[in-house]
Amino acid sequence: MTVEISARRRRDIIDALRRGVVPTNGLDALAVGLGRFTRALDDDLDRVAGGGSVFKAVRGEYGAGKTFFTRWLGERAKRRGFAVAEVQISELETPLHRMETVYRRLVEQLATEQFTPSALRPVLDAWIYALEEDVLAAGTVAEDDPHGLDSAVGDLLERRLAEISRRTPGFAAALRGYRTATSRGDQPTADGLAAWLGGQPHVAATARRAAGVKGDLDHFGALSFLQGLLTVLSDSGHRGLLLVLDEVETLQRVRSDARDKALNALRQLVDDVYAGRFPGLFLMITGTPAFFDGQQGVQRLAPLAQRLATDFGSDPRWDNPRATQLRLPGFSQEALVELGMRVRDIYGSEQVARRVDDAYLGELARAVAGRLGGQVGVAPRLYLKKLVADVFDRVDQFDDWDPRRQYQPTLRADELTQVERNAAARSAAPGGTAAGGVAAAVPGSADEIELPM
Repeated sequence: MTVEISARRRRDIIDALRRGVVPTNGLDALAVGLGRFTRALDDDLDRVAGGGSVFKAVRGEYGAGKTFFTRWLGERAKRRGFAVAEVQISELETPLHRMETVYRRLVEQLATEQFTPSALRPVLDAWIYALEEDVLAAGTVAEDDPHGLDSAVGDLLERRLAEISRRTPGFAAALRGYRTATSRGDQPTADGLAAWLGGQPHVAATARRAAGVKGDLDHFGALSFLQGLLTVLSDSGHRGLLLVLDEVETLQRVRSDARDKALNALRQLVDDVYAGRFPGLFLMITGTPAFFDGQQGVQRLAPLAQRLATDFGSDPRWDNPRATQLRLPGFSQEALVELGMRVRDIYGSEQVARRVDDAYLGELARAVAGRLGGQVGVAPRLYLKKLVADVFDRVDQFDDWDPRRQYQPTLRADELTQVERNAAARSAAPGGTAAGGVAAAVPGSADEIELPM
């Protein structure tokens, strides 16, 4: 598979991998094994773009690539004209049973193909411009009639937000106030009302008074604000919103009362999506199999379990990409080597292409996975980090450096995530096995965990 990619994106991808993080763009070039999901997900995006709504749940063990998958889908969505937001669910900062915090993070992370987070202000400005263009296109008001144009745009605004005005009149009032403040050049008021529309607390009273709104956003108001945001996105030319709620499995670690509230909030949100309350929304959650199947997760709330129930067979090849749940089986050894080959191509160095062959990519992949207890699914991040930072960079800079003779990779405690640290500890424990079935010695420190080549 050949993906055209600019020099700047190549640099961004390589720099991200060098730091051990998921790149923010160019993910199509790294998408190994995701082709079987493409058709079904593109159909879902088309459905949302047509005014429908979709819910999907992505399941996979730690290291299976859930974050990569959702960001890969986000790139596809942006290219189709969608706005995208990724929200990390956490007990303290973004509890799922408090939708006002979820909505706030959504707006903070809102991005489009043209604008990075937060894209709310550009979206609002594009919405105002689109309203004015629609009024002028109707031919009932002349462009040189500012008072008539203002009145006609206000009437159109009310018609577009009629349903939202009935449920959450404050959202429409704030939009009206934002448009007025913008047209008058009143930047402080416009800033304050944009923040209020984004769910931010403690907005200046003067800004709220200018639009006739009061108070801060609560759980139930957030859902109506989401409806309003979807309307604004649609009117400003966007085809929908992809909202990813990542790491939902953290609900398993919260107090039982908070967990029950969060699971019920998720159930309500799923029901609202299926009921068509959020036209233009593609909602996706990610979690581990333990969250979906265990008694401390989805199974704790029977109605939610019924809505997410998906039958998986023993062979992932026959999974249904159109089902409610999508299973990410994680990386195989072959897929890891293919990923290394793609990164080598992206790196774009003749030296690297000539001196780092496919056989070496396989050797390093086996070594990294071996020291992680043979858990290939946990290995991609570390494998790519070492491949770029330790191997490709040196080969590219030093003509006489040979990775087979002069490089002995190690795992350092300060470069491992908790999941990777646990896997490395199991591999290094008495009776554990390293690559090739060789018994792994217990190191005196993490820095001494050498990866046999």
